[in-house]
Amino acid sequence: MINKEDVCRIGYLTKPHGVKGEIGLVLSYDIFAQAGEPFLICEIEGILVPFFIETWRSKTDTVCLVKLELIDTEEAVREFSKREVYYPLRSMEGEAPDGGGGWWDFVGYTVSDETHGLLGELRAIDESTANTLLQIDYAGRELLIPAVEEWLISAVHENKELKLSLPPGLLEL
Repeated sequence: MINKEDVCRIGYLTKPHGVKGEIGLVLSYDIFAQAGEPFLICEIEGILVPFFIETWRSKTDTVCLVKLELIDTEEAVREFSKREVYYPLRSMEGEAPDGGGGWWDFVGYTVSDETHGLLGELRAIDESTANTLLQIDYAGRELLIPAVEEWLISAVHENKELKLSLPPGLLEL
């Protein structure tokens, strides 16, 4: 069984494309650069389920069209629309999409702020926009914080803790 703490969000599925089972996939992490057969994980009725990708083709730098194995009709693929996509942390730890480390090294760390205290766990890095965003599980909801090096106070790797100094009012947005 796949546990939520063992995966991080890497993107989301958009809508069906055509009538042969393709669907749009917006990614912040390139799963196609991984060794082996590409797959993704979706939450179905509260359970994380892996799906192998039969075919894929790029549409833009961060969007591709995928065909999931055993999902062959427009009706079947419609069930996946607007679902978040996850990938195992163990396959990503210490490894950035470009091979350079950086913010990806902190996925799985507990994040706190000087003023607000504990914020939550850093679940993923979103590079699908012009500004890189830290995706933090904040009291059961997703908190997106711009990845700004000047806001980083300390990183304690032994305890997997990241301390930030966020500008006033950022968390109230």
